[in-house]
Amino acid sequence: MTTRAFDPEAKGPLSGIKVLDLSRLVAGNMTSLQLGDFGADVIKVEPPTGDPLRAWTEEGTPFFWKVYGRNKRSIALDLRRPAAMDALWALIETADVFIENFRPGTLEKMGLAPKALHARSPGLIVLRVSGYGQTGPYAQWPGFGTIVEAMSGYAYRTGHPDREPILPPLALADMIAGIYGASAVTTALLAREKGTAQGQIIDLSLLEPIFSVLGPEAAIFARTGTIKERIGSASNTSSPRNVYVCGDGKHLALSGSTQAVAHRIFAIIGRPDMIDDPRFASNADRIKHREIVDAAIGGWFAARTSDEALTIMRDAGATVGPIYSIADAYEDPHFREREVFLELEDAQFGTLPMHNIVPRLSQTPGGFFRPAPDLGADGQRILAEAGLEPTEITAALATKQ
Repeated sequence: MTTRAFDPEAKGPLSGIKVLDLSRLVAGNMTSLQLGDFGADVIKVEPPTGDPLRAWTEEGTPFFWKVYGRNKRSIALDLRRPAAMDALWALIETADVFIENFRPGTLEKMGLAPKALHARSPGLIVLRVSGYGQTGPYAQWPGFGTIVEAMSGYAYRTGHPDREPILPPLALADMIAGIYGASAVTTALLAREKGTAQGQIIDLSLLEPIFSVLGPEAAIFARTGTIKERIGSASNTSSPRNVYVCGDGKHLALSGSTQAVAHRIFAIIGRPDMIDDPRFASNADRIKHREIVDAAIGGWFAARTSDEALTIMRDAGATVGPIYSIADAYEDPHFREREVFLELEDAQFGTLPMHNIVPRLSQTPGGFFRPAPDLGADGQRILAEAGLEPTEITAALATKQ
């Protein structure tokens, strides 16, 4: 596996952009990770206890922080103290982007309302992350990703029809919101660069990005009355498509989302008669008779080992793949040759594997500039860069009166 060292002197396409990240946990950190991976100077402004993401540990190690804290610097400020707030204002005046995910209204109570921010820094891009948005009946509700995954309609669609809805076992809503957030910030920076806007406010909820993955379901419901139901690993929009178990007990995923591939699959399993059968003539017909389609394909897989089935299907041009655990992905040659993940230097372990920079730009790629920082590790330098005097720095970084 490829091993990379961090290079704090390297530059990325967002070099020169300063980001103040006051957010906590995943969505804001995912946004600033994307920006940091492409060279922005991300300054994590943390409370004296640190971002709660540091407390998400596995066998005592904060792996989440090691991954989502890379390419960032850390300063710990007790914003209840006037000297710390003065220091924050000094940072704001030198920043391009300000990220926060307090409950709506909290920023205003802190004296950091967007109007106040723009009065001191007119070009500042303010990203406000919340569960349900800055407005609306639910704006004041606490909004962890789990709850919006439930309310968005996503969980309703996930699972088997005879079982309860399934929540994703990872921070899916936060991750999607973070990607949207990074896109919105870069769009706002481009608008500022082109002179079509100065600073602006980005209202990013966790709810709306994950709702967007439902695609046309709102339109379908509004015009047909149809509510898409849970169907396990099958699909409401294409057939054949499912997870099938092979004779050795391993599972494979198969998709025949186009007419040509569906016909190819029927031929592979020895059922060319299904190509001309009116019950399977179109995708819509196959969806109506999904159980028959799945039974025919499932029987074929059950009579073969997973390796045999994969070879036959792939050689014939069908779209099929194994269900991987992280252990399988870790050993897969494609993952390794493509450097889907790579080893980065780590003070605790020597090196630590984590996902590569996404996406890959041919002319202006991102880079690995610094490992996830210890809490407050960069405070002195950050405030000195902002022009504070040594006595002001000492006062700002103090945690007690």
